[in-house]
Amino acid sequence: MGLVKRTDYSHISYGKKGSATWWVRQTFNFFRALILIVCVARIGFPIDPWLGVIDLLYHPILLSLGMVTLLLSLGFVSYTHAYMRQDWRSGIDSDNQRPLLTKGPFARSRNPMFLAIMLGQLGLFLTLPSVFTLLCLITGVVMIRLQAGKEEVALAALYGEDYQRYQQQVNRWL
Repeated sequence: MGLVKRTDYSHISYGKKGSATWWVRQTFNFFRALILIVCVARIGFPIDPWLGVIDLLYHPILLSLGMVTLLLSLGFVSYTHAYMRQDWRSGIDSDNQRPLLTKGPFARSRNPMFLAIMLGQLGLFLTLPSVFTLLCLITGVVMIRLQAGKEEVALAALYGEDYQRYQQQVNRWL
């Protein structure tokens, strides 16, 4: 919201209503809202049995690993977001006036933000191992993989040979 006020430009592109990228975004937003509701509800209500807690994974070591994973994810998201600065976009943007980012976190992965988000989803599952968070993890990974594929096709069309060279030098994930 602050970036929109500063730049008078929305940095979020949902895609054409009803398109694959629009549905990916809607699905991701739905699950994000659901996760927030569940996390807040857990503060005052004993809803864990409704989430399908996986008792076998409810172990202090795994719970701690989940918290560390969540913190690492937050750090990677923050770093990548700060690195991108005004070039940050969510969704497919057709503006090729911005430089193609290939350094920093983009030197190791073509999709470092997506990697960080998936790491956070894994951390959430480990912190609250349940059928609910497993469903969130699986759905999130599938949606991110779909979105990454769509974005890479758009970037190849937008940046041409520069993006093709970048694809040959840097893996999609790691």
